[in-house]
Amino acid sequence: MLELLAAGSDAAAPPGWLQFLPIVGMVAIFWFLLIRPQMRRQKAHAAKIASVKKGDQVITAGGLLGKVIKVDDQYAEIEIAQGVRVKAVKATLGDIVPPGGKPAND
Repeated sequence: MLELLAAGSDAAAPPGWLQFLPIVGMVAIFWFLLIRPQMRRQKAHAAKIASVKKGDQVITAGGLLGKVIKVDDQYAEIEIAQGVRVKAVKATLGDIVPPGGKPAND
């Protein structure tokens, strides 16, 4: 009798891999909704910063708006006021202001 009960319970149990299916589904949802779009934004930002050239207006991550005077591999020299130049790490540049664009506080 015990053998029949043991055999019956084995047949009714779902496969072991089926228990991991919800976890795999959640990882896939996180990948497509959170991680993948963030990676795309990072790539686009890196490409934009790599294309910075002399004469561009940029905004730093600290909120400084200025005109690029000189660019090398890691640094950009930015003129934030007439005669006031700062050297910024290119990775900290937040955005490039399109030509004719005005800062928010003007």
